[in-house]
Amino acid sequence: MINNLTVKKILVVRNDRFGEFLLIIPALRALKEKFKDAKIFAVVNPYVKELAKAISYIDEIITWENRKHKFREILFFSHKLRKENFDLCIIFNPSKEFNIISFLAGIPIRVGYARKWDFLLTHKIEDKKYLGLKHEIDYNLELVGIIGADTDDKSLNLEIKEKIYIPQIDNYKNSVVVHPWTSDSIKQWPIEYFRDLVLRLAKELNEKVIIIGGKENLDISQKYFSDLDESIINLTGKTTLLELAVILKNSKILISLDSGPVHLASCVDTPVLAIFRNDIPAKSPIRWGPRSKKSIVIAKNNLSDITVEEVFDKVKEVLEVL
Repeated sequence: MINNLTVKKILVVRNDRFGEFLLIIPALRALKEKFKDAKIFAVVNPYVKELAKAISYIDEIITWENRKHKFREILFFSHKLRKENFDLCIIFNPSKEFNIISFLAGIPIRVGYARKWDFLLTHKIEDKKYLGLKHEIDYNLELVGIIGADTDDKSLNLEIKEKIYIPQIDNYKNSVVVHPWTSDSIKQWPIEYFRDLVLRLAKELNEKVIIIGGKENLDISQKYFSDLDESIINLTGKTTLLELAVILKNSKILISLDSGPVHLASCVDTPVLAIFRNDIPAKSPIRWGPRSKKSIVIAKNNLSDITVEEVFDKVKEVLEVL
């Protein structure tokens, strides 16, 4: 157990994708409840910085790109952190680099997983996430739990204080938002199915539909989702993460594969219909499923076995009770 009085500055590290980053929010809350007078500094991927600003538990943001760094970069960054005199470091995404950095930075309490040069850590637990026995939120709370931090509030939330105006969606509020992409091809429901689903939502339910995605999805999105119907707007590659949060907050439902927007929707309490594989424990909905109210998961071993009709009917169910 750690004496609260000795912890004034905490460094937390989650510098991979924004969905994973958002799922540390309850763990940050637990740290704030345990160490009430401490300031939390978060190390994040640069593109996640704007979302980190919307998390009230984070006092300062430090960017560190999620890539392999040269040793002189590691030394320079370690020296920079050493000047801050951190008392405690929590490394949420296992990283040999950051195990080294936290050690060289002279942080006395270094918490992480028992892998990737874990002999440099002072407190560690076995990484059992691959078993997919609990949600990622609970795994994150398990990690901070080894230093006595806990919370009863596992909710996700963002505080978007700035006014964000998105002219493209003036006529598309209360829409159905569709995110047809995933960073892992084995989790991809066929794009053709998404196209058929979007057309049915527009034509049979008279729903306005917004297609979202990153710039990396732009070419294929143009191929499948341009010029479909005037009630369908394609914003793939055209929004920031905060703009996307606003779009989701003002929408009826998000239809998505296992991806970051699922967790962003949970942060603004928008229902999600998520399409998952259920034959890979580390990628299952048990670990990565949506946490917003009225959300639904459709999961099968073979994603192509999930029909457009099945998804369409589930969307109708959710829309009818909203």
